[in-house]
Amino acid sequence: MRIHPNCVLRCAAVALAVQARGLVPDALMCELLAKPGRVAVTDETPEFSWGFRDSETGDVQTAYRLQVATTRERIEQNGPDLWDSGQVPSDQSLYVSYEGAPLPPGRCVYWRVCVWDRRQRQGEWSSPQPLLLAETLGADTPLRYPLVQQTIAPVRVVTNTAGHVFADFGKAAFGGIEWRLPEGSPSGPVILHLGEKADGDRVDAHPGGAIYYFKADGRLPSGPLRYRLPLPLEANVRHKGYDAVTVLKRIGLLEPVGVVAPFRYVEVEAAPFPVTADTLRQTAVHYPFDDGASSFTCDSAALCRVYDFCKYSIKATTFAGVYVDGDRERAPYEADAYINMLGHYGVDREFTMARFTHEYLMRCPTWPTEWKQHSVMMAWAEWMYTGNTEALERWYDVLKSKKVLAFRARETDGLLVTGGSEAPLSTGVRDITDWPPAERDGFEFRPVSAVVNAFYVRNLRQMADMAAALGRVGEGRDYREKAEQAARAYHALFFHSERGCYLDGEGASHASLHANMFPLAFGLVPPAERGRVADFVRSRGMACSVYGAQYLLEALFEAGMEDEAIRLMTDTGQRGWLNMMRVGSTITMEAWDMRFKRDLDWSHAWGAAPANIVPRFVLGVRPLLPGFKTLVLRPQIGSLSDAHGTVPTVRGAVSIDIRQKYGAWYRLTFRIPVNVTARVELPRRLTQGACYLDGAPIDAEKADGQWVMDGVGSGAHTVCWQSGAENSKGKEHEHE
Repeated sequence: MRIHPNCVLRCAAVALAVQARGLVPDALMCELLAKPGRVAVTDETPEFSWGFRDSETGDVQTAYRLQVATTRERIEQNGPDLWDSGQVPSDQSLYVSYEGAPLPPGRCVYWRVCVWDRRQRQGEWSSPQPLLLAETLGADTPLRYPLVQQTIAPVRVVTNTAGHVFADFGKAAFGGIEWRLPEGSPSGPVILHLGEKADGDRVDAHPGGAIYYFKADGRLPSGPLRYRLPLPLEANVRHKGYDAVTVLKRIGLLEPVGVVAPFRYVEVEAAPFPVTADTLRQTAVHYPFDDGASSFTCDSAALCRVYDFCKYSIKATTFAGVYVDGDRERAPYEADAYINMLGHYGVDREFTMARFTHEYLMRCPTWPTEWKQHSVMMAWAEWMYTGNTEALERWYDVLKSKKVLAFRARETDGLLVTGGSEAPLSTGVRDITDWPPAERDGFEFRPVSAVVNAFYVRNLRQMADMAAALGRVGEGRDYREKAEQAARAYHALFFHSERGCYLDGEGASHASLHANMFPLAFGLVPPAERGRVADFVRSRGMACSVYGAQYLLEALFEAGMEDEAIRLMTDTGQRGWLNMMRVGSTITMEAWDMRFKRDLDWSHAWGAAPANIVPRFVLGVRPLLPGFKTLVLRPQIGSLSDAHGTVPTVRGAVSIDIRQKYGAWYRLTFRIPVNVTARVELPRRLTQGACYLDGAPIDAEKADGQWVMDGVGSGAHTVCWQSGAENSKGKEHEHE
């Protein structure tokens, strides 16, 4: 077989374009802050990180030089008065600690970096970056950006049959209304209706559930003027028992932005002047967000719609500066936050909000057993995606003593005894399995639960990794031994060999989707039984909530059933993301439909699983070593013809382009950042035939029926596979 020369020339052209300038640092970051100068750093020895612009294929950093100065002019004139590291032989490009003169509190200083490549060529300096310092230095605290306000014009304005002006802003957002008062406009009273749901050309005043509606009135001043009509506090306190204002004050985010409400539509009942499209603006409040940091397209229009829907949901629900569970409660919960953080990592190069939320929940935990276990998962994900151990060092002992729940493990087999769903809250554990209760697929609660113990084994394995990262070698070894003991006991106790699936708990006769999707997603199922368990999981369909969908999709992808997972993400029935859009929501909902949860809201990011599933599984980009020092690239597009996207990482963006003729040929083109190596895994179904990397035949290792290429270096690469049947016809990659 002969590979078309484009497979090679594409990479060569990129390499020639960058040889002249060497490695150029880009995407600079200080203290996990990828958007510099917006928040004051408190650490007296902050850590600097950087990525790179396009580079030669296989290039690596061999040395760096950092400079810090009190003014931009000093930096640009090569006169750093705070620190000049000199040339430091190192490939380290994440978390280089400051070692210069004491930093001046309350000032803005500037820094830059240059590096040497694998050929010992010094590259250009990065652009100077501002570093804002707090008035008091010394404490290394989790940092957050101030929220931003984006002004959005209506996409449609009409006068309805009631004589009111009706404005549609296209998407719901948390925020308020800005009036652009015309010159000479008189002052006078105004009456507004704001809501997420429309009834024809009117705001639905009775939308049901916790779907937002609010009637506001006030007085507009005379123009010309831009004026934001303040919403009263009661616009946030709408549901008995949930004091959202108190929660927002506790996390410190109410005062800077005022009261915000989720709405898409505005109906103006009364105003002192004629209202037009030029008069009204939606002021959307959210965390700083780079819409261009990620992308995804494919030949499934439905999957593209779902991805865009979920990506926007991640952005829109950052309005509190901490991951909250939606508008109904506006409070952080661990399971919600874990799905939210994975989605945020998948769509933006942003790490501060995830860290702040994780540490907030370590201080202010919630009640479900599995939610406590999610704190361990959040700590592990934060470490893997950032490569930074500061938060891990702060909270490791609390994770060990209060979140792993090992103190509830019985001596006989090492499995947890938690008491089920009716255990008193005073015991510190009460199992939840899924929420709302009707979404549990008939799960039979038992004191020793298959769901809780699936999380437990995953937690033990993650604690083993994290203990080792902190140098606690003995503890890491102990956790690993406990994990493998519990995994063996798990299969022996819960697996029903005749039925080929796991039962819900010790002594249970029922087998739910949940008792099977969690062990399948978490790698607890022995290889010999993986197929039967996966078949059982597939047979149950989407018999879980939008929260459970996260783990159902993970389970199907882990089992190699990507077509089934993609089918569920694009399902047109009531249990799907297309249904959320069909009923009118522009942000993912708390539940699939009001039929399944009568008090649902239309602004719940725990329903946005595809925002992380698409980059992690469809495009296949996940960290294999902390901080993406090594990543795994395992695209799973199933029978789609093509998929393309960009996935942000702490070291820079990974771009992926996949095209195939199912069963005949397959081409994967990708670019990975400098100082990163990749383990590339092709789909399991590509077995016979030939495989080429950058135009050269490769003897790739076959692992679990897959072509696997380890140690693929940075830059642009193309992997081509062609079946033996296609090769025998003498074809030359007609897809080129």
